[in-house]
Amino acid sequence: MKFKALQENLRKVLWARIEQGGLTGLRLAEQTGFQQAHISNFLNRKRGLSVEGMDKVLGMQRLSVLDLLDPAEINKRASIVPPTDDEFENVLLVEGRVAATHPLIASMKVKDVLKFKKSFLRALRPEMEKSRGRWERFVAIKLDGREGMSMYPRLLPGATVLIDRHYNSLKPYRKAECNMYAVIKDGACMVKYVEVSEGHIVLRPHNNSYPVEIIPMEPGKKVAAYLVGRICHVGIET
Repeated sequence: MKFKALQENLRKVLWARIEQGGLTGLRLAEQTGFQQAHISNFLNRKRGLSVEGMDKVLGMQRLSVLDLLDPAEINKRASIVPPTDDEFENVLLVEGRVAATHPLIASMKVKDVLKFKKSFLRALRPEMEKSRGRWERFVAIKLDGREGMSMYPRLLPGATVLIDRHYNSLKPYRKAECNMYAVIKDGACMVKYVEVSEGHIVLRPHNNSYPVEIIPMEPGKKVAAYLVGRICHVGIET
């Protein structure tokens, strides 16, 4: 991958963090010691960064070059998965916290690669309240025992769920049917039904034996910032 492509991917990661509300151009300038105009010009593709400048930004944002590489390119070059028929798309299986916080997923974060038909993925409708165009759209996670049982019988412990990270709206996907969402909480990923009430996000389990959980919304943040994405497919091993 060329240096210009790495810089473009760095822009995407930084813009994703800015859109999430966890970063500003001013804060990045203060962290790195650059002028704010210098950072603004970089973010808006008016100039690039030197190698030393890239290292400084990566270090302050706790990123590595691996976080900027295209997963498809990594898979291809590292032979993580063998070539497949054109009708299938590779979807990365990752930890919940990675799905919740990484717009682009580096190869070192990948636990497995799953196959989904391209026709199935293309048919899924996105619904973005807040732009996620720079986020890799589909990722998969495996649920632990508690998380799986909290949504029983719709889910089970060990179920693998496909997350559409371009669906961060509370709009029902199907009329009169509640969406299941992956939600970011304390840097991790939970799967629940989601409601908003008086400045709080209400996480409801399907299984009434499990408690309702509440997340206070930070001032200025909308619910879309807390939604990792809609659960659009469930795989259960038998």
